[in-house]
Amino acid sequence: MFSLRALSPSLTRITTAAAIGAALHIGQGNKTIVDQKAVEFSRTMLNQTEVDGEVIVCEGPKDHAPAFSRREKVGTGSGPRVEFVIDPVDGTTAVSKGQKDAISALACAPVGKLQVLPDDGYYYKVATNYASKGKLSLDMSIEEIVQEVSTAKDKRIENLTAIMLDRERHEGILKRLRNLGVRIILIPDGDIAAAVATCLPESGIDLLLGAGAGPEATIAATAIKCLRGTMLVKVWRDKKDDPGRLKRLGEEVEVDKTYTEDELAQGDYLVFTASGVTKGELLDGVTFISNGAVVESLCTRLPSGTIEKSRTTVYFVGHPVYEGFGINIG
Repeated sequence: MFSLRALSPSLTRITTAAAIGAALHIGQGNKTIVDQKAVEFSRTMLNQTEVDGEVIVCEGPKDHAPAFSRREKVGTGSGPRVEFVIDPVDGTTAVSKGQKDAISALACAPVGKLQVLPDDGYYYKVATNYASKGKLSLDMSIEEIVQEVSTAKDKRIENLTAIMLDRERHEGILKRLRNLGVRIILIPDGDIAAAVATCLPESGIDLLLGAGAGPEATIAATAIKCLRGTMLVKVWRDKKDDPGRLKRLGEEVEVDKTYTEDELAQGDYLVFTASGVTKGELLDGVTFISNGAVVESLCTRLPSGTIEKSRTTVYFVGHPVYEGFGINIG
């Protein structure tokens, strides 16, 4: 088996490029150009990476946003055969509004190891650290899940911190968490970063709950598996659903099945990388400096379970990739 460890720095450069492309347009109110530049920058960097790669899915097409094509061939073609699930910007709306918690993220594995749920509607997700691995079920109530995490972590319920997307569809979950006395962080976008944060002790976040999109579930599951945590994912049933949605989904997935991190990210050779676009719970945002940018990134991989956090300073003039984008930072 080839070494994903050796490939990891190159993969971090891809999310770094996406983060810079997106950050050039923070707060300008244009989601399309945020996605467009993140895809453009990351595609250029990815195609200079020595892999025989394929993007099996990219978050974005469902919303008609700029994205990698499904099954797009990437890389130089001269390296190991790998597949990617990419979210050039998880938190496009947050970037366009100048809000926090936006990242660029990807999952990478040998061919045939990443399973992606159809990007059609939402999926209920629960994520937490290693202490509750094998102890949770999506048949449990919110109260039972919280109690189990509290017991596993030996923390009082009122000392637990849950994180979730600030969405109307979560009103019922939010009410029940508040009744339990759990501390709650509501985020505008970006449930990949939120899921990963549950496995990092320094984040202070214990539990992710709520519904989000399918590609993000696979990316987050890859990170969580590398971090020895646990993630459960199931089709979210919403009263507002198109009546034909479950029938369509049933042609590709089991609509009543709970998927685990081991099923969405298979095998023992995986890499997750993420770079901050705007400051958040997981990573700092891009800082532009004279003729360059500083980007904070995180990389974790199997089989080692190593976590690496890095700060990269990129200078645009004279750079073989960035100079071609014509970035003008005086």
